[in-house]
Amino acid sequence: MSERIDADQAPEPVGLYPHARKHGNLLFLSGVGPRKKGSVDIPGVTLSKEGTILSYDIEAQCHSVFNNVRLVLEASGSSWDKLIDVTVFLTNMKDDFKTYNRVYGEYFKDNMPCRTTVEINALPTPIAIELKCIATID
Repeated sequence: MSERIDADQAPEPVGLYPHARKHGNLLFLSGVGPRKKGSVDIPGVTLSKEGTILSYDIEAQCHSVFNNVRLVLEASGSSWDKLIDVTVFLTNMKDDFKTYNRVYGEYFKDNMPCRTTVEINALPTPIAIELKCIATID
């Protein structure tokens, strides 16, 4: 039996899903992006009136998405050091990987979970990065 977890401090999901599910001593996070709670604004993103991305700052998005992951972990009774697997989705591997990898290293230098980074052609909102994580929970 799994337990649904909704994190009050994290951005609202953009679809019908919880922030996380606890199953046994494992915590599975839904995809987490860089949006801020209570807003459709995305850190580091400039959109046209039509909603097309004019520019974005991958470093700002990385810091924001890592913060959002931390909020979900803490609301779930877990923590950053209990992450065991991270899947990272980037929309522009060629231009963004170097910066993302540097920022990732700042956050994960003490805890080194398994990691997979894949390039995809789009995410549901105009973001450049999303994380899917698994952590342990006491």
